[in-house]
Amino acid sequence: MRWRRKRGASEQAIGITRGGRNSKIHGLVDKLCRPWVLILTPGNTADCTVGAACVSLLDGIAELLVDKAYDSNSFRESLRKDGIKPVIPGRSNRKKRIRHDKQAYKDRNVIERCYCRLKDFRRIATRYDKLARNYFSALCLVAAVAFWL
Repeated sequence: MRWRRKRGASEQAIGITRGGRNSKIHGLVDKLCRPWVLILTPGNTADCTVGAACVSLLDGIAELLVDKAYDSNSFRESLRKDGIKPVIPGRSNRKKRIRHDKQAYKDRNVIERCYCRLKDFRRIATRYDKLARNYFSALCLVAAVAFWL
């Protein structure tokens, strides 16, 4: 029997969404906008399913400021079990409102600034690479050059 390599959009971290075919970059960033964890997923993957994997790659987190897309009961419980204070605003379709620290949530702009800095590089912003490993390698290289050198 011949072994073949895996092919297709799912292997290349490309997913079909309303806006077309795209990918998502999930990351953990410190207060100085430096990325510590980067994960590449297809665009049709829910953010709350990747959040726990992203947080498990880094130790010593006391408080986590994340977007509404990561709002799920299971993700909040896993954060509390690990001793991390979740600062996540509730989605608009929640039956019961969830309170969050609005003053701390204002500091979440560092992740947006990090993404904007990464997308200053045309290769990252447009994703010309077909292979996920090539795109992720370029992403890591840009992160190292832009923030760590």
